[in-house]
Amino acid sequence: MQVNLSDSEWKLMNRLWEQSPRTIMDLTASLKEDTGWSKNTVITMLARLEAKGAVRHEEGGRAKRYFPAVDREDAAAAETESFLSRVYGGSLGLMMSAMVEGRALTQEDIDELTAAGQLFAPDAYADHAFDFKNRSNVVKALCLHVAHTCNLNCSYCFAAQGKFHGEAGLMSFETGKRALDFLIENSGTRRNLEVDFFGGEPLMNFEVCKQLVAYARSIEKKYNKNFRFTMTTIGIGITDEVIDWCNKECHNVVLSLDGRKEVNDRFRVDLAGNGSYDRIVPKFQKLVKARGDQGYYMRGTFTHHNVDFTKDLFHMADDLGFTELSMEPVVAAPDSPEALTEEDLPKLFDQYELLANDMLRRQKAGKPITFYHYILDLKHGPCIYKRISGCGSGTEYMAVTPWGDLYPCHQFVGDPNYKLGNVWDGVTNTALRDEFKLCNVYARPDCKDCWARLYCAGGCAANALHATGDIHGTYEYGCKVFRKRMECALMMQVAQRLDPELAKNAVRFESDCDGCGEGNDGACEK
Repeated sequence: MQVNLSDSEWKLMNRLWEQSPRTIMDLTASLKEDTGWSKNTVITMLARLEAKGAVRHEEGGRAKRYFPAVDREDAAAAETESFLSRVYGGSLGLMMSAMVEGRALTQEDIDELTAAGQLFAPDAYADHAFDFKNRSNVVKALCLHVAHTCNLNCSYCFAAQGKFHGEAGLMSFETGKRALDFLIENSGTRRNLEVDFFGGEPLMNFEVCKQLVAYARSIEKKYNKNFRFTMTTIGIGITDEVIDWCNKECHNVVLSLDGRKEVNDRFRVDLAGNGSYDRIVPKFQKLVKARGDQGYYMRGTFTHHNVDFTKDLFHMADDLGFTELSMEPVVAAPDSPEALTEEDLPKLFDQYELLANDMLRRQKAGKPITFYHYILDLKHGPCIYKRISGCGSGTEYMAVTPWGDLYPCHQFVGDPNYKLGNVWDGVTNTALRDEFKLCNVYARPDCKDCWARLYCAGGCAANALHATGDIHGTYEYGCKVFRKRMECALMMQVAQRLDPELAKNAVRFESDCDGCGEGNDGACEK
């Protein structure tokens, strides 16, 4: 039964819910100190509540005995529904947003909502004892270092100008062909296989890239596989032929540009010290225009010298016309002048908030842009497979050097301690592979109480190694940045659900994950 109660009626009903039956004299005495009501007032209110069906009475010896005729929970639900309808148009999200913005929610309120299961869904797998090392050894992706050389000389480059602290070299077709065969042989029943042409600068070995794609296309049907290629390039070597080929063969293209001319040319210089901006921007614009609606990303790097990185993103969007954007924190030694510091964090947090709010403004205006780190799929992810596999480096994802050596990912290339094997003999350092299987959210004690752990999935093993000396460690600086990005991404998701204008123009992200192949809605299709 739905009953609408006034504030005064709530006070009387609360007395009856606390204890019943009660007489008129008992109720009057109970309410006297709080309300000052007389006996006649109580009688009037009881009559009104009986008429509403909220109260009933039984005849007693000398006095009537009153009982509640509705449950407190039912009355509260009806009241809440009425309030939401009148004030917030029926939207619980709008009400919660208003309360948070007005600081109406205390920490005690938040703790109470959490305890009631209203804020966080329980993790049904958290207490399971996973035998991580016995997971399958299926490989789904390779990063082919087709060129350990580069036609730029970026001072912050973790790869030491493409040589990865070793010798320069170009991958032969025979080595690349064997790498693709290795991927097929170790991919199990997976259909979609990812291959990234990387370096150095892969376009310095463009002919081999073309040969390898042609070879992959020739064997796809035979093995029931679908190769998805990505080209990652600094852009110097882009030609009309490259553009046509990329737009025909590459599932994605990653284009390296740090943003404003003065920012880009501070570090992205050639061997003579000349900036690259004027040479690469027209090439990038031509490629993206020809690419149409196919996937691409402008990928920038921000350092201690440009923590105002939103200016670079907005430059790429507003001045250059790029809408698919990414900006990564630099990977640098702590003593490097480019390295980000603790003092930079408040500025970075402000930048991420500024970006999120500006993206909402653009959405409302019908001119949305995409920022890689704000892509958040609340409907499908993160699944259990993702939680236990982490980023997949060293297990389902590996980097291949020009000479066919296997490493967990591009950030480990050149370190002899992290060589897994080679494409001819396969993974021979199985103990190392097993260690990388432990790089996930459930195997890291420091992740246990982090609210963002399931989207992080344990973080980057290479960053953990550089920060702590252990691939199973926790790179706390990176954690702080990641949590801020998640906070902003979630804010945008909420805003898009509350504002019809935002919802209309929002960029939709739904997972096409092909990780486990067990989804029943097509989201995990092999």
